[in-house]
Amino acid sequence: MNHALSLRIEDTLNQAIFRVSDESVYDSNIPVECPLLEITLPGFGYAVQLNDTQISQGFSLNLTACDLEVQTENCGSDYKNLPDGIYIVKYSVSPNDKVYVEYNYLRVSRLMNKYQQILCDIDLSACDPRTEVAEKIKLLNQIKMYIDAAKAKVEVCHEPRKGMELYSYAKKLLNKFECKSCY
Repeated sequence: MNHALSLRIEDTLNQAIFRVSDESVYDSNIPVECPLLEITLPGFGYAVQLNDTQISQGFSLNLTACDLEVQTENCGSDYKNLPDGIYIVKYSVSPNDKVYVEYNYLRVSRLMNKYQQILCDIDLSACDPRTEVAEKIKLLNQIKMYIDAAKAKVEVCHEPRKGMELYSYAKKLLNKFECKSCY
């Protein structure tokens, strides 16, 4: 048997946290050496690396902008929001060029926070909604489908460009809720 490397990258509404954990199954006959977690943020051409001084078998991390090197001041007291977009996450163990797993992960925390806030602002009651409210709910369901489709295109279908197009369209539709003259 060999190591079966696997990560869980969790969606979170906390815009300041990137959550990743090791869900690998390790062969007890093969040592786990030189673990390396590499995370490339959207728009960056290089990966932030976490090695065996920061991670070990079975790790569970809540990474901040400071951990991911996009914030350099007030670390530990001020938590900057991380961007939405495609994160490339690679985890490997020795020999690192042969034993690894890599994911494209579409972070949608900011978008989902906006979506949730719009749901909070809609005047719903425990009965059939008025026509105006029903139309908003229908559009919100459509937007949620676009967000889910964007994640699927990036994470499952390996079509990052198409996924980002869907993400941008969902964002555009959500922005219409903030525009009072758009209806």
